[in-house]
Amino acid sequence: MHRAGRAWLLGALAVAVWVASVELDRPWRVLPASASAGEFSAARADATLARLLGPQRPHPLSSEQNAQVRERILAEFAALGVPARTYRAFTCNTWRGFDFIPCATVTDVLAQVLPGSGKAIVMMAHYDSVPAGPGASDDQAGVAAVLEAARALRSHRPGSAPASTLHPVLALLTDGEEAGLLGAHAFLENAQLRAGVGAVVNLEARGTSGPSLLFQTSPADARLIDLYAAHVRVRDTSSLYAEAYRHLPNDTDLTLFIRAGIPAFNFAFTGNVRDYHSPLDRRDNLSAASLQMQGDNLLGVVRGLEHTSYAALAGGDAIYLTVFDRLLLRLPAGWALPLSLAAFLALALAGALAREAPAAAAPTASPATPPPQWRAALLMPVALLAGGLVGGYLLARIAQLLSGMPDPTYAHPSAMRAALALALWAVTLAVCRPLGVRAAAAGAWLWLSGLGVLVAALAPGFSPYFLFPSLPAAALLLSTARAPGSWSGRCGQLALLLAALSALIVWIALAASFEALLGLRPYALFTATTALGLTTLVPLLAARPMTARGARASIVGAASAALAAGVVAGLLPAYSVRSPERVDLIYYETAADARWIADSSWKLGRPEPIPASLLAAGHLHYTILDLPATSFDAAYASPSEPARLPLPQARVTPAAPATSSRDTPQPDTPPRAVTLQLRGSPDTDAMELDIPGAAQLRSIDVGGEHLIAPAGWHGATRLACVSRDCRDETVTLTLAGSVGALPFVEERYGLPSFGAPLAAARPPTAMPSQSGDEVMLAGVARLP
Repeated sequence: MHRAGRAWLLGALAVAVWVASVELDRPWRVLPASASAGEFSAARADATLARLLGPQRPHPLSSEQNAQVRERILAEFAALGVPARTYRAFTCNTWRGFDFIPCATVTDVLAQVLPGSGKAIVMMAHYDSVPAGPGASDDQAGVAAVLEAARALRSHRPGSAPASTLHPVLALLTDGEEAGLLGAHAFLENAQLRAGVGAVVNLEARGTSGPSLLFQTSPADARLIDLYAAHVRVRDTSSLYAEAYRHLPNDTDLTLFIRAGIPAFNFAFTGNVRDYHSPLDRRDNLSAASLQMQGDNLLGVVRGLEHTSYAALAGGDAIYLTVFDRLLLRLPAGWALPLSLAAFLALALAGALAREAPAAAAPTASPATPPPQWRAALLMPVALLAGGLVGGYLLARIAQLLSGMPDPTYAHPSAMRAALALALWAVTLAVCRPLGVRAAAAGAWLWLSGLGVLVAALAPGFSPYFLFPSLPAAALLLSTARAPGSWSGRCGQLALLLAALSALIVWIALAASFEALLGLRPYALFTATTALGLTTLVPLLAARPMTARGARASIVGAASAALAAGVVAGLLPAYSVRSPERVDLIYYETAADARWIADSSWKLGRPEPIPASLLAAGHLHYTILDLPATSFDAAYASPSEPARLPLPQARVTPAAPATSSRDTPQPDTPPRAVTLQLRGSPDTDAMELDIPGAAQLRSIDVGGEHLIAPAGWHGATRLACVSRDCRDETVTLTLAGSVGALPFVEERYGLPSFGAPLAAARPPTAMPSQSGDEVMLAGVARLP
C-alpha cells in the first residue's frame, strides 16, 4: 500500500503541475480608472471600448457600421489631443499566392501619438470585424488598448506638451484585416508611409480571455526578446510559437511588415476561442485581465523602444520560453545544438557511472529484482508515447460514437481531459514495471536529450522544451551518479525528482496551452506532450516498484476510470448555449434555381451534423455540391426551389492586353484580353470571380492595380472584391487559354426576409460565424 500510495502521489504531482500551469498562466491584474496617468488601466481602456463599440454590431470592411466605428476612433484621438487622419486606397493582396486574391477599398486611421526624429514606432491594431460578430476582442480591444497606451505615453509629463523621444510614435489602425490584410497592405504599398516605419507592435486576439502571448516576432529576435524581458512585468512567450506560426496558414497584419524586414512584436490572447469570429465576441465576454496584460505588453515594449536605437535591435535568433508567466529563460539560438549535445553526453556519462542499488526485499515472496533490462529501458519512452496515443485514439472514438459528433468535447472538455490523463497514467505505471531505476533514468533522459539534439538541428525554436529540462537534469544526475546508493538513495531520488519536475513544468504547460488554443479534439497534442513529461517520472516509480498485484490493480483502476470518463465525455452534449456549434445559413441562387445551405464546416474543414430543428425547417440533407464560385464541396442543402432575387449582370468586351515592365514573358500562345463589367445590386457587399486554370491567366487589372501571374501559372484563381464599391466592378483579364464562361457571385451579408423562418429554427446551441449568414447570387460572364 505504501508503494502504491507513493506511485499515486507522483501522479498527483503531475496533476498539481497542470493546475499550477493553468492557474498561474491566467492573468489577474486589473488597474482601476484611478490608476496613475502613466500606467495602462484596463478600466479606462474598457470605457473607451464601450464608446467605440456603441451598439456592438458587426462592422466589416466598407459597411455603414465600419464607417461609424472609424468616426468614433477619430473622436477618441481628438479627445486626447492626438492629430489623426485617414488614408484611403484601393488595394489587392497576393501575399498567399495567385489562387486567391482579395481586393478592396480600405480606409486606415493614422495618428501621430508622440513627436520625434527618424522612423516611427508603430502601435497597430485593426478596427474591422468579421460579418458574423461585433469584434469586441478581435480587434476592437486592440484599438482601445492603442488609445489607452497613447494617452499614457502622452501624459508622462503632466502639464506640458509631450516630450520628444528618439523615435516618434505612430498609431496605425488598419481596415480590412479580416478580408485579407488589406489595410496593412495598402499602407505598405505607399512608399512614403512605409519608409517612415522603424518598428511595429501589433495587437490581435483569437478569443476573449487568457494571457497576452508574444506569439510572433521578426527574425533575428534575440534583442527583441531582451527588450521584452526588461520592460514587461508578466510575460508569456516561447520560441515554439514563432517556429510553429511560420508553418501555419494563419496570418495577421504583422506578417506583411515582417516580410518588409521591419522589427516587430505580435501579441494576442487566445482563451475562450469558442467566442472567436462569432456573435459571442462581445464586450461582456472580454476578460478585463486579458485587456490589462495586452495593454501592459504594448506600453512596456513601446517604452522600451522609445530610447533604443533600431541598429541596437539587430542580432541573432534566440530560443526561449516562460515559466509560470514570470521567469523568461532564453539563450542564443546558436547555442541550442552544442548545449543539447553536451547535455546528452553528460546524461550518457551519468548513466554509465551510476550503479543499480541492491533491490530491497519486495513485499511478496518473489525473488530479487532482475538486473536492468536496457532494451526495455530504451524502448520505454516509445512505449509510453505510443500507448498514450493509442489510448487517446480509443477514448476519442468511444466518445465520438456515443455522441454522434466529431468533436464531442467542445462544450464540456473536463471528462475527456480526465480520461486522457488517467489513460496516460495507466500506461506510465505499465511501462515502469520491468525496469530498474538506473535503466529507467538513462532511458528517459537519453531519449529526451537525444530528441533535443535532433530538434535543435532541425527546428531550434522547439528546442527549449528538451534543452531547458535536460541541462539541470544532466547536472543533478551527474552529481549524484556516484553517491551512496546512486539514484536509489535519498540524494539520487531528490535529484530525479527535481529533474522530473523541470520536465513536467515545461511539457504539461505546453499541453495545457495546446488545449486552450485548439481544444481536445487533436488529442495527440495533449497526450504526446504530457507523455514526454511523464517519462521522467518512470525512474521514480521504478525505484520503489509496487508488487505485481498492486501494480495490476493500479493499472486496471486507472484504465477503468479512463474508460468511464471517456463514456461520460461521449454522453455529455457536444454543444451548449455558451459553446454553440457554428452553422452558417446561405441562400444560394443561380439562373436555374435556388437552394438553402447550412454550412457547418468552419471548425473541422468538413461538415458536421447540424441541429435537427434546422434539418426539419429547411428540408436539408447532406449533399455533395458543385456550386460555381464557391468553396463548398459538401454541406446540408435543401431541394431546388424557384429563384426569388435578381442576379448580378456581366458585360464582356474585348480589350488590348495590359502589360507593364514588370510582366514576365510567357512561353505560350499570344494572350488576349477581355474586360468584364460586373454589376450587382445596391445591397452588394462583395463580388467574387472564378478564373479556371484552362484560361491560363496572365494578368489582372482592377481598380488601378496590375497583378501579374507567376511565370507558367496554370492554376485556378479566385478574385474577391470585398468592399461595397465592388458592386460596380470592372476587371480586365489577360488570358492565354480559351474558356467560354467565367462564373462569379454577388455576396450580401445577412439573410433575406423570407429566410427568417429558417434562421429562427437555429437553436441557441448553434450560431453563425466568420462571414455569417449570407446571400450568394451566381452569375456567368460569357466570353467572346
